[in-house]
Amino acid sequence: MLSVFSDEYFMRQALEEARKAGEIGEIPVGAVIVCENRIVARCHNQTEQLRDVTAHAEILAITAAEAYLHNKYLKECTLYVTLEPCVMCAGALAWSQISKLVYAAPDDKRGFVRFGGKTLLHPQTTVEWGVLQDESIELLQSFFKKLRH
Repeated sequence: MLSVFSDEYFMRQALEEARKAGEIGEIPVGAVIVCENRIVARCHNQTEQLRDVTAHAEILAITAAEAYLHNKYLKECTLYVTLEPCVMCAGALAWSQISKLVYAAPDDKRGFVRFGGKTLLHPQTTVEWGVLQDESIELLQSFFKKLRH
């Protein structure tokens, strides 16, 4: 049984958000932000729905968490996201001063690691990756396979 406060548990919540995105034709990326072992934001990609190229799961989650916590800084929070953030999202995470980033799958084409890595994040942010990586990759591959047919 999963501990309610494990990285795997929270990443499963992010995967649920990613599935929601895929069901509405969005690239299946989901994110949750956790503060004091409580989910304070859960979002998925909405770039097509909102006709907004900045409506990535991470950006929407940051905005929702900051509104919920009444604070523009997320110093005691962790972001769980199913795909490595892009440079834009890494910049937003830096400005939010998020404490920890956990992502499932790397993004070799557009992920922040390729374009400067940890230097793009706030110096205090810790990073972990690979949590439920296979599930995230399968979800993305399945989505793009259906899109091509």
